Amino acid sequence: MDDVARVRSFNRTVTERVGALQDSYLDLGRPLGANRVLWEIGDGTDLRALRARLDLDSGYLSRLIAGLQREGLVETAPGEDKRVRRVTLTAKGRAERELLDRRSDEFARDLLEPLGERQRRQLIEAMATVERLLTAGLVEIAVEEPDTPDARYCLERYYAELDERFPEGFDAAASIPTDEFTFIVARLRGEPVGCGAIRLADSYIKRMWVAPAARGLGLGRRILLELEKLSRTGDVRLETHDALPEAINLYRSMGYVEVEPFNDEPYAHHWFVKRL
Repeated sequence: MDDVARVRSFNRTVTERVGALQDSYLDLGRPLGANRVLWEIGDGTDLRALRARLDLDSGYLSRLIAGLQREGLVETAPGEDKRVRRVTLTAKGRAERELLDRRSDEFARDLLEPLGERQRRQLIEAMATVERLLTAGLVEIAVEEPDTPDARYCLERYYAELDERFPEGFDAAASIPTDEFTFIVARLRGEPVGCGAIRLADSYIKRMWVAPAARGLGLGRRILLELEKLSRTGDVRLETHDALPEAINLYRSMGYVEVEPFNDEPYAHHWFVKRL
């Protein structure tokens, strides 16, 4: 089987085994989509965040919420931002969510029960790998201005991490400024999880960061590749600090060669160049 055929076969097997094709998922009287929305509402959320987290069409989400309202499981009201409605579980909804949790646990045990111990371990490990790789595919990267809320959030988290990891601390004002840089922001389920910047005039890269929760997804490599695509020169340059061995390893693995210092960045110990 070629790769596409294997993916399609996998999809058919999973949807069949987890009951995604049934009108009544886990015998709760509603399909999988409605149950997932019920579970995700949890202690309450706004509809915009819920839509982004599940990557649902707004019309489809509205229909699911309306169905849950008819069952008396949820209620909606204006949120702090009056333009966005907030959805919460009713007492009946909280009881139904607890039942959904119990049924889901039972289903997971039933999924594993027919397998031997070795098969169980194989399945659990394979599931972890698949989940990680599918999550990596959910990350979206876009060019945007460095003063957007998500870009500022990433930079603030990046600076805070450097200040913690560098023995001498970190002061952004002492570092080479990035006023003339083009920024990119990575998002996972609508939330910012990484960033990077490149000065297009000389293809100089800085401010690469990945949120701790998104590490292990290959996102650093992907951000760097996206920055390289923006390059307008034959060589791409960057530097890094001794306290960031993972960054050093990433750059070397992607073909960057260490060179003599080419700027006076006070927080740099290693300077790299890559010919594209």
